[in-house]
Amino acid sequence: MKLSFTPLIGDYAITRLTADAPLPDWMTGDGLVSMTRAEDEVSIVCLADRAPNAADKGWTALRVDTLAALDEPGVVLAAVTPISTAGLGVFVMSTHLRDYLLVRSAEMDAVRTALTSAGHDLD
Repeated sequence: MKLSFTPLIGDYAITRLTADAPLPDWMTGDGLVSMTRAEDEVSIVCLADRAPNAADKGWTALRVDTLAALDEPGVVLAAVTPISTAGLGVFVMSTHLRDYLLVRSAEMDAVRTALTSAGHDLD
């Protein structure tokens, strides 16, 4: 499966809060925002300039532009495999419409090489 990716503007951060933490005001605003509350944590992805100092900063968000059915198999696998095979980490998020990958900003050249070598397009 050939995919197309677009890097989103801005530097991103991933923040982990305790499971019972209230949703912070700083998470809302421009850019990609994702909040997941699980039994043992709350994870928030947002632009790094809004995130607290304790956040894990230095991420670039890649939007998967290739649209697929919600239950189409292989989309995330096709996106993640080249990056993982290159020995690079990736944080995956999905919405109803799209998938997003967060990769270390310092590794973007290697991510670009991995994705394009696998036949994907990266703007």
